[in-house]
Order: sequence, then structure tokens, then C-alpha cells
Amino acid sequence: MAAARRELRARPYNEKIKPARQGWKGARGRGGLGLSTTEVMTTMVDLFSAQIFKWGVVHCDPHPGNIFIRRLPSGRAELVLIDHGLYVYMSPTFRRQYSAFWKALMTFDNGTIARVTSEWGIRGADFFASATLLRPYEGGDNSLRDSIRKDLEGKTPAERHYAMQQLMKQSLRDMLADEDKWPKELVFIGRNMRIVQGNNQYLGSPVNRVKMMGEWASRSLFQDKNLPVTQRMTNAWRHLLFKAVMFGTDVAFYFFKLRQWLGLGGGMEDEMERRMRGVAQDYGIELQHDVFEG
Repeated sequence: MAAARRELRARPYNEKIKPARQGWKGARGRGGLGLSTTEVMTTMVDLFSAQIFKWGVVHCDPHPGNIFIRRLPSGRAELVLIDHGLYVYMSPTFRRQYSAFWKALMTFDNGTIARVTSEWGIRGADFFASATLLRPYEGGDNSLRDSIRKDLEGKTPAERHYAMQQLMKQSLRDMLADEDKWPKELVFIGRNMRIVQGNNQYLGSPVNRVKMMGEWASRSLFQDKNLPVTQRMTNAWRHLLFKAVMFGTDVAFYFFKLRQWLGLGGGMEDEMERRMRGVAQDYGIELQHDVFEG
């Protein structure tokens, strides 16, 4: 051993005394466990979507330090979730409301969005929709954003800064119009989704997270055995229509994957972050950190 150490100090690049590359870098020479990031993120998004939309028991701290990834003898990836100290429990009524709200976000069903947010005591549905999706909501009337732009025209930077402070305070008051109705669980569910989005972005956006969550929300509405049979059948038919509508998100996802593969830009989550920065600037907010940094 001492001779090997002396040899390494004298000739650190001598390949003969180093372990074979395939022994520690794997068959593809990348190192790690040789697992598919797509498989890992699919398991992760499916797990937390099931917690939110199906079981109503949500782990609210899924950062990488609380997740182990291990390789099974079959070569498949297994996700081990630890640190179960921060959970939120959703009532059946709130879980169904949240599922309907998420499905409405994906299909631009502004009537359902307005109804659910009203039940939660929230005004400013577009603002809240963007905060939930962690991306700009495209289905609203943009009346708030247009009003802000008009109010800020011709103002100096100092005047714009002061005006935006007042507008943001008012927007938050509107969003929390009735604090007695406002579900406190939304804070913790939002934390879960933000961290999962950051995990997906860090791995290069291997999965279409928003579409997967939307499908879980829609599916849960017809798989819920506590709903009347007629309502479940109606929801099942609507789920088939929903899956057809979601084809458009696949087109966008694979467009960004191709662009990323060609080295022309980032993945879908990177594009969402860029657009969220743009929305924040429209509201007078300058983000000084990564939007999805946990």
C-alpha cells in the first residue's frame, strides 16, 4: 500500500494503479447508480400527487435531504421518503375542491376557478392561479396586470416602487379577503409543490410535472368511492376529455426537451422560471434568487 501511495504521488496519472473505470463509473461512464432520472422523477411526482389528490395526507418537506434513491436488484429505481415530521391532513371536502381547482387550471375553466376560490374566501383568482401552478396562468383576463401597467405609466422609478408596494399589499389583502374561509393547508401544499418543482428542474426537467399533477387531480374525481355513482361516471367521461386536452402540454414539453437536447436552452421548468420572473416584474417585483430554490 505504501508503494502504491508513493507511485501515485510520483505519477498521479498512471492508469495502471487506478481502479477500472467501469467499476466506479458504471456501464455508461457517468457514475452514480446508473438510474433513469425520468423514472426517479415520475415516481416522485406520482407519490406526492397521490398524497395531495387521492389520500389527503401530504409530506410537506420533500427536499433532497429527505429522499433516498436506491437501485433495486432488478435495476429499477426505488424512492425512500424519510423525516415524517411535517405533514398536513386534507379533509375530503377540501381535497375534492383542490382537485377540481387544479383540473380547472389545466382546462382554463374560469367558472370553476372563481367558484372554488370564492368558497375559500379568495379574490384575485388569476393571481392565486399563477401562485398555485408556479407558472403564469394563461386563461384569465389579465385585468389586474393590465391595470397595474396602466397605473405605472409615466412614473419615476421611485414612484413606481412606492406604487407597487401599495398594490402588492392590496393584492395580498384581496387574495386573503376572508381569512376565516382561507384553507391554511394551502401554505404547506404550496411548499411541497415548490420543492418538487425544484427537484425536477435540477434534474433537467425529465418529466412534465404539471400535466402529471393535472391527470392525478382529474383521475381522483372519478375514483373517489365516496361520491355518488352518477357523479363518478360524469367525472370519468370528463377525464377522457381532459386527457385529450392535455395533448397540447405534451407538445410543449417535447419542444423544450428537443431544444434542451440541442443545447439551445433549458428545460420546461427553466422556461417556467423565466416566465415567472417576467410576471413578477409586471407586478413590480425583482426576484434576486431562483424562483424554485427550496
